Amino acid sequence: MKFLKLSLTILFLLVCQYSRAQNKKKATYPDYLQPAHAINTVTMVMVHDVVSPPVAARYYAYCTLGAYDIVSVNNKKIPALSTFINNYPGNSSLANANVNYDYKIAAYYSILETAKLLLPSDFMLKDNEDAFIELLQKTKVPEDIITNSVKVAENASAAIVAFSKKDHYSQLSALKRYTPIKDESKWYPTPPMYMEAVEPNWKTIRTLVIDSATQYKPKPLIPFNKDTTSEFYGQAKAVYDASKNLSPEQINQALFWDCNPFAVTTSGHMAIGYKKISPGGHWMHIACLVAQKANLGFDESVMVIALNGTTLMDAFVSCWEEKFTSNRIRPETFINRFIDVKWQPTLQTPPFPEYTSGHAVISNASAELLTYLLGDNFAYTDNTEIPFGSGQRDFKSFRQAAAEASLSRFYGGIHYMQSIQNGNDQGKNLAAGIINKIKKAGIIPLYKK
Repeated sequence: MKFLKLSLTILFLLVCQYSRAQNKKKATYPDYLQPAHAINTVTMVMVHDVVSPPVAARYYAYCTLGAYDIVSVNNKKIPALSTFINNYPGNSSLANANVNYDYKIAAYYSILETAKLLLPSDFMLKDNEDAFIELLQKTKVPEDIITNSVKVAENASAAIVAFSKKDHYSQLSALKRYTPIKDESKWYPTPPMYMEAVEPNWKTIRTLVIDSATQYKPKPLIPFNKDTTSEFYGQAKAVYDASKNLSPEQINQALFWDCNPFAVTTSGHMAIGYKKISPGGHWMHIACLVAQKANLGFDESVMVIALNGTTLMDAFVSCWEEKFTSNRIRPETFINRFIDVKWQPTLQTPPFPEYTSGHAVISNASAELLTYLLGDNFAYTDNTEIPFGSGQRDFKSFRQAAAEASLSRFYGGIHYMQSIQNGNDQGKNLAAGIINKIKKAGIIPLYKK
């Protein structure tokens, strides 16, 4: 437990150090109230729990919605959740809270509290809550303010968790599990662990902003065909050929955007697992980073992070609906069967069907949302992967980052080019729908053109 607190403290100090280096003006709230710190805390627990990508996106969304709810009650420039979240009834008790509290403390605490109520390792979040309260006490925040703020946070979190229980997540375990189909065009478990399919029924999850899992369907698949003159064979051969001629830069891109919570390496009879951040986690950390770089206030930072989490959740539902509908075979399986039995991709193939590329869908969805909120040509250095074993990369815009993230899956040998291109469009179309809805709700860009 001491190691956990020490690790989180070090990570927090790094985040604060980066924030101070990037911003000439001081933040208008204490460093310990940076929303990025709360998100980092939640991420570390999810990495510990090896949470799958779609489930991680769901947790990020709900963990930030309670904080958004508190902020919107206290800042009338921030539209209420009910104006864009489907069927969210609102939390009238927040608006009528007749106590003296610090809404920023409450919003921050709500992120931890909601995570504690949702994540398996809830005890880890309890430790972080206790450490946060100790920090408030050490900085001489009045005890009644702390107590009241925690009560408001617990109220907001309870309402969000109650809302989350209606999204069908609790029913997934009772649904039929995926059984590989005896059809050579369909997905089949891949080396080295041949893991079963991840969340094959995720399409049943209720969406937050978009209408349904099927609202943003991608273009139709190229028909499966193992004939060497066919278009599909050409797609697989392109992956194979590219893997033989990757430049160091292309390999670096593939590794930087790996984000595989399931990474396993084998040595003889021994298998070693590596815990990594999820794709959605990577984009949540990007949102935190750029909110700090843009020197946004607390309220606007919470809004950006919550909208990003919401977009990621819907993007995963949309993508997973297509994955288990088309059930497309992975390049590794096709190449091993019909081109080169000994071939291995640069990255480990994730345990779910190929089409469309999850990185393409969610990266473009997140990039379009952040572009709307913070502008195009927003340059930043992405150092969010350093704690998880990767370096840093410079980007001139969110769209450039999304394009690189998408193409990295081709370099990694785990997606066909069609899946990347159509996944890009799917993510952009989904984001356009979300942006249109939040525009109508009154959420405007945070930059001046």
